[in-house]
Amino acid sequence: MTINESARIAPKLRDPAWSRRVFWALALLVLMWPMLVLTEFKPWVLFEGDSLKPTLKFLGDFFPPKIESEFLWLVFRETWRTVAIATAGIALALLVAIPLTLISVRVLSISALTGRMSPAASIARQIVRWVLILLRSVPELIWALVFVRVVGLGPTAGVIAIALTYGGMLGKVYGEILESGDAHATTSLLRNGSGRMQSFFYGLLPQNAAELTSYTVYRWECAIRSSAVLGFVGAGGLGQQMDTSMKMFAGAEVSTMLIMFMLLVWFADLVSGWLRRNLG
Repeated sequence: MTINESARIAPKLRDPAWSRRVFWALALLVLMWPMLVLTEFKPWVLFEGDSLKPTLKFLGDFFPPKIESEFLWLVFRETWRTVAIATAGIALALLVAIPLTLISVRVLSISALTGRMSPAASIARQIVRWVLILLRSVPELIWALVFVRVVGLGPTAGVIAIALTYGGMLGKVYGEILESGDAHATTSLLRNGSGRMQSFFYGLLPQNAAELTSYTVYRWECAIRSSAVLGFVGAGGLGQQMDTSMKMFAGAEVSTMLIMFMLLVWFADLVSGWLRRNLG
């Protein structure tokens, strides 16, 4: 092949979208720079002398982890409490999400079979959607801070916080899953005189059960992580014990609880994977 022939073929080997990619990469940098300045993002501060020395000392206190039998029993007990908070919170979230979902889903509306939903049903559906927005727009950490002051320190505040926030999340996603599926069977049941619940259980639920189950299990896994974080505001569980140890500068205790928390997340991932395979 001659040099002239190579010159004619080479442009074909170039990426035709490289110029657009370079443009959007530069545009992203231009947009990100003011955000980094606004957030005072200065990672190099971690390597300055005033910051590096206490950081290394703090990390050095993590080793070796504390493995005394009495402390390990305390960690196991708080870990189990963390799982219990997450599970109870998700159970209550389902009690919130399922009724609101059934009200907000358009495909289950009998009045919508004629093409336009009745005003009363439309208003009720919109109110429910606003309630779901309210529930999920407030982070569970804020709910926990509120209920710690209402019911006091302990797991109750964490359970209620997870139930409210996750109830809003589950209700929204459940509604989207049900409305995005094939509504032919459900509509046929409604047109032939079936009630809303019959149409849901025999028409809408079977074809969406796998996706609903998968998302619910994923949220339970997220709730386990959240329940540990909620402990830092007094909502009980492993996070509250970790907060106490950190305030006392007990690095060995914190190290043990971090290891336990990683094992807990790993276990939750295994359980959620097993549930998806067997229930989906």
